[in-house]
Amino acid sequence: MTIVQWRANLTIFVGVVLMAAGLTLAFAAPGADALAIASAPGPGGGTTVAVRNGDNGTVKIHSSTTPVTDRRNEPHVCVFYLDAFGFDPGQSVSWQIKSWPPTGDRTVVASGGQALDSNGDGRTGDMTLPNGHYKLFWNFTGEHGFAKQKVFWVACAAPTPTPTPSATPTTSPSPSPSATPTTSPSPSRSPSATPTTSPSPSPSATSSIAPAPAPTPVTGTLPVTG
Repeated sequence: MTIVQWRANLTIFVGVVLMAAGLTLAFAAPGADALAIASAPGPGGGTTVAVRNGDNGTVKIHSSTTPVTDRRNEPHVCVFYLDAFGFDPGQSVSWQIKSWPPTGDRTVVASGGQALDSNGDGRTGDMTLPNGHYKLFWNFTGEHGFAKQKVFWVACAAPTPTPTPSATPTTSPSPSPSATPTTSPSPSRSPSATPTTSPSPSPSATSSIAPAPAPTPVTGTLPVTG
């Protein structure tokens, strides 16, 4: 056997071993339900491999002011929304929020559903709940296990009471000027009756004294006086 033939046989042997190893790995890989590989033409004529297995996404609790691109989870919120990342394109989602111990009794307090976008992302609208402890259950089509879950607290600050404006003191109306005291008319004195001067007593009847008769003159004698 020449060296050329020996090298050719070695090459064939190595190729068979590699093929057998590849088949073994292929049969040992996860089934189609757990991992589906889709090939699509990529830039330059190559292929792009996308892995879809249903459970590859995550969901976060976000404050209403947090951007949707932020992947942090915020377990203490007031107004909030649910933000999903990296699920299957167009995957359908249904979710529930339950009140949770120590403040809740596991009753459903909110629920909803939606379809995710072509990137497997999506968000709910803003919402709020009474202050307390809650748990999110995020279910989706094609899941292989339990729903995605998150626990969180709603803690909204109590509104500051608007101070009641103090009542403007009503100025008591200035006392109406006291009526000018009407001077009670001084009791008109009834003019004292002008004392009627009692008429001087009419002179009592003058006693008529008869004049003495003129004496008859006596010639040659002195007149007689009475």
